[in-house]
Order: sequence, then C-alpha cells, then structure tokens
Amino acid sequence: MRGRFAPCQCSCGHGACRCASIFYFVAQTLTKQAYERLAAELEDLTTRGRIEIAKVIEAARALGDLKENGDYHAAKDTQGKMEARIRQIQGLLKDAQILDGETIFDDVAIGCVVVIRYLGDEDVERFFFGSIEEKRDGMASLSPSSPLGQVLLGKRVGEVVSYRAPGGELQVEIVEIGS
Repeated sequence: MRGRFAPCQCSCGHGACRCASIFYFVAQTLTKQAYERLAAELEDLTTRGRIEIAKVIEAARALGDLKENGDYHAAKDTQGKMEARIRQIQGLLKDAQILDGETIFDDVAIGCVVVIRYLGDEDVERFFFGSIEEKRDGMASLSPSSPLGQVLLGKRVGEVVSYRAPGGELQVEIVEIGS
C-alpha cells in the first residue's frame, strides 16, 4: 500500500516528517456508506463544529487573563483536535476509492469480510478487512497495514498464515471470505 506524508503543520521546519501533528494519509478503499458518513461528518465539522467552538473560545476569552484561563486553553485544544480530524477526513475522501457493493471475493482483499480461526482454538473471529473508518454492526475492522492484515491480504479460504504478534508467533486459518 503506498502512501504519502502531508506537509508538516508544526514548526520543526521539515517538509514531511513524523511529528505528532502529522497524519499519514494512504489511498483508502471505502464502502459507499462509509464515504457518505465521512462526507457528512466533514460537513458538520466545517460548519456547525467550527461555529460552536468559536463561540466557546469567545466566551472563554471574556473570562479574563488568557495565561491562566483553563476554559480558553481547553477550548483551543478541542479546536486543534477538530481541525486535525477535518484534515484527516479531507485526506481520506480526496484519494478514496469507492467499493462496488456487489463485489465477490475469492481471496482476502480490501472491502471483504474475513472469518479466521487461530490454530489450536475452536472459536472464530469475523472482521471487516479495510479502513478503520468503516463501521459494521457487531464487527471489528482489520487494517490491511496491521501485521495480521499484511499476511492475510491475497490469501484464500483454507490457507494458514503466520504473523508476529507482541506475544510471539501466531498462526491463523482463513475459514470464510465474504462481502
């Protein structure tokens, strides 16, 4: 998966860095529902959200000395987080590829639902394989860039893959792939 760094927004002077204020944007594959939900969130944040936070900041400024004004600093912190989320969503939507809802998956690919079983365990786990921005009822998302996601990508039902987890080497069998 290829990505690019957004220009640094801090004062470190780098053109592209891994500062705390930077997001790593990758071309995302999103379902139509996720794309529409993110577009609606962006619209809300850039209209109502910005107006609301401006009112809160103005009210906090009216309380007096800004150096010791906790309300003001909290509101500015909230504003910074909101603006970061706005930039993140804009980056996601700009390069997003929209999935066709009727895709049939023969192997693990972005947009599929994958059911796995850890070797030695009878229980299965069901994941949506794709962006963490995707929301499926009762189902966790599995990022293709995670250690497990990287080894599952392109594999078929019945295949067993190994990956390194913090607790050691784990083996997983692919039980089912769907949409």
